Amino acid sequence: MITAETVNRILKFHGNGLPVVSLYGRIDPGASPREVHTRMMSLLDQVRTLAKDQALGHQSRLSVRADIEHIREALGTRRWPPGTVAIFSCSGRDLYEEIPLPRRVRERVVVDATPFARPMLAVLSEYHRACVLVIDKASARVWELDQDEMREVSAFKDRVLRKPDYAANLAEDRVRNKEEELVKRHFRRAVKVLETLQQTDGYDTVIIGGHDYEVPEFLQILPAELRNRVAGTFSVDPATAPPAEIRDRARSILERYEREEEQRLVSAVLEKAAMGEPAALGLESCLRAAPVAAIKTLLVQEGAIAPGVVCDQSGWLALTGDTCPLCGNPTRRTPDVIDELVAAVIDEGGSARHVEADTKLSEYLVAAELRFPLPPSAVSP
Repeated sequence: MITAETVNRILKFHGNGLPVVSLYGRIDPGASPREVHTRMMSLLDQVRTLAKDQALGHQSRLSVRADIEHIREALGTRRWPPGTVAIFSCSGRDLYEEIPLPRRVRERVVVDATPFARPMLAVLSEYHRACVLVIDKASARVWELDQDEMREVSAFKDRVLRKPDYAANLAEDRVRNKEEELVKRHFRRAVKVLETLQQTDGYDTVIIGGHDYEVPEFLQILPAELRNRVAGTFSVDPATAPPAEIRDRARSILERYEREEEQRLVSAVLEKAAMGEPAALGLESCLRAAPVAAIKTLLVQEGAIAPGVVCDQSGWLALTGDTCPLCGNPTRRTPDVIDELVAAVIDEGGSARHVEADTKLSEYLVAAELRFPLPPSAVSP
């Protein structure tokens, strides 16, 4: 499971004089281990010369050699799921991380002073990480839900009125007041746990489960910052519900939240286009905007594929054309120019979001919010 701790460790890492190898390798569905190995080794060939480059210091060359060997060994033992695997390695500084990504990104290997994390962050930003709390008047359990995987991050219990005879020896009002005091103390502790987790892990959403008669009471004491992150609630008996049921119920809420967010994103871009603000609708318009780094946010209909051409020198993208009009070089045919478009947007610091919701995006396949307006000849919504 990809944790915030792992991602933060990669983002904050610095080689301190030693190079960091960042490799993004595609894992196609049904690809054999041999196919994956051949493609990844081809990428590694691009950095083998560095291991012998006398311009690098001795320790740097040794570190790169160890990085290559570490990745080569992983290719013989790992079985990554379809999508892309991002590998970050700096053997001289004890860094080695493998991050399986659920989507394809452009294959590459980069050697720099810090990890090349932008493509990884662009893919992960499409998926919401949720903090799932299941609570009753005396117990609480907290999980992290991310890409259909769930792991427990906290669990605790607090004191309740222990025995019936204990309550019987107290006046009715005193019993009720004591119970309310203990429940509120327990709820406040749960809030504190959520606030701490939010500060350290930065969850996108919060999902609350529990008894119908207790969850609303807990929601009332949530601070506004946490309450605004609540994607939904569900009814469950904390004492008997297995983790699998909790995961399924929480995942259903998260999926609904994501589809609603997609609808808002599409509506916002369509509205910008209707008002004459910087936006592009349709594949041809978005392809024209990409080479000038005009796309801030790209929306792609889930499953959309279109053949096209790309110039590897200038970055020019189009549906057809044997020669790049920008540099005159021959173009390369690609079975999916939308995939090339997504990679180009990410490379220029933009974001891409694949949309599963039923929206008007299906009429265009792709749409984009632009950083700046383009000449009429460059984009025609």
